[in-house]
Amino acid sequence: MKRLGSASQPMEETIEQVIRDAPLFKGGANVTYCPVSGGISNENWRVKDLSGGGDWFVKVPGNGTEMFIDRVAAMDASKKAAAAGLGPRVYDDLATQGVEINDFIPDRRASTHSDFSDPTKQKAAVAAFRRMHAIPALGLTKTIFDMIEEHTKQVADLGAPRFRDADWVSLNVQMAKDAIHASGLDLVPSFNDPMPGNFMVGADGSIMLIDYEYASMNDRCYDLGIWFGEMFFTPDQELTLIEEYFGTVRSEIVSRITVHKALADVKWALWSMVQLRVSRLDFDFHKYGMWKLMRFRSISGRYDWPHHLLNL
Repeated sequence: MKRLGSASQPMEETIEQVIRDAPLFKGGANVTYCPVSGGISNENWRVKDLSGGGDWFVKVPGNGTEMFIDRVAAMDASKKAAAAGLGPRVYDDLATQGVEINDFIPDRRASTHSDFSDPTKQKAAVAAFRRMHAIPALGLTKTIFDMIEEHTKQVADLGAPRFRDADWVSLNVQMAKDAIHASGLDLVPSFNDPMPGNFMVGADGSIMLIDYEYASMNDRCYDLGIWFGEMFFTPDQELTLIEEYFGTVRSEIVSRITVHKALADVKWALWSMVQLRVSRLDFDFHKYGMWKLMRFRSISGRYDWPHHLLNL
């Protein structure tokens, strides 16, 4: 942990300025700070009052994230989730600057992929998604197609790398969009970012969700599809979790989730190309994006992809 005035690099200088500016920290004379690892969008910190007056998680917006994150909408989602007991308490200090301050939750730990090999934790996560989808409507509506279109334009504007098969990818995205719009969107408050570190596991096995900056009104099956893909669930596990969430397994639900799982990989592949141009985080965004694109190809190139598009 470091004290105010000991910054040795630009990101530390940034968090020290946040500590000075936020009324919650009372000038920073009695607090320490240290980085929190795991995020790939922002600069994340733990700030702690040495006298026991508070322990906080501070999210400083990553360079360029204003291109695809609406901080007002993120605060709206964070507060509604906190009111539902799904997320930690949120503070208004510096919210107008896009800085988000939450209570740090030391009695919980960030999950890992291996946690979700446990059926009990899988069910706890499904319960968290069900609660998320039932909170009051969010102020931002942003579907997966809005996200893909936004990033596609940003890639062009920034001169970021363009996929060699970008036209083929775009064709499949358009076919998916036409099919899903024809069947109708099921818009609910959606989390949209199920990285393992965003699931906080308690000693009782319960799960809280953190990091609502990508949250929006979006199709219910997108939230499940992106989670299934992120956790590498087997087809049998997916069927079990679909039944856990919906109470039944229908072929059109399976198809809808499969299509959304593929679309999520396009979104994050494009997002990675944007990050290559704007981020100052030490992360291999190119490798991450190419891996996401490879998985999109593995889904959309399968023999049953046309069936899923027709079965929504």
